[in-house]
Amino acid sequence: MQLIQETPDLSAYLAADEAIDHHHPLVRGTAARLAAGVADSYEYARAAFEFVRDGIPHSQDSGDLRVTWRASDVLERRTGICYAKAHALAALLRAEDIPTALCYQNLGVLHGLVAVRFNGAWHRQDPRGNKPGVDARFSLDGERLAFTPDPASNEMDYPVLYAAPHPVVLNALRAASDRPHLWRTLPTAL
Repeated sequence: MQLIQETPDLSAYLAADEAIDHHHPLVRGTAARLAAGVADSYEYARAAFEFVRDGIPHSQDSGDLRVTWRASDVLERRTGICYAKAHALAALLRAEDIPTALCYQNLGVLHGLVAVRFNGAWHRQDPRGNKPGVDARFSLDGERLAFTPDPASNEMDYPVLYAAPHPVVLNALRAASDRPHLWRTLPTAL
């Protein structure tokens, strides 16, 4: 799949914003702990990915009713759906100067993931969290995502790499009083 940058300026993929608040002390502290003892940025990116994938349960899988959207809140509350977990991973990676974009799939509803830039190319990663039938892995050598869209069901990968969360995603997260409400109002398209 050909990925299309929203902006050619890589600094946009290192920036902090309201959702990817990588200057927050909790994000910085978590990044520092994950960076301790790793040899390089690739090992750090893998460690951050595995921390978010495995250490922060997907709220639908765990039954947690809380809705998080800001990276620091995801890390503090240890819960989030795919979008929120993508925001947390983006913040952790950007905290260590790894360009990170947000990207989406349409699987009947929007699914959120990230893309990291290594060796002059973007590589999509899905920190959603594994469960039976889902085995996402950190990889720069071929994608190991949680889901593969089914074109026969009108599912698709959106090719655009966003520097900030898409407004339709952020609006849905902010408006949800709890996860059941969010589930009823998940965006179905960008």
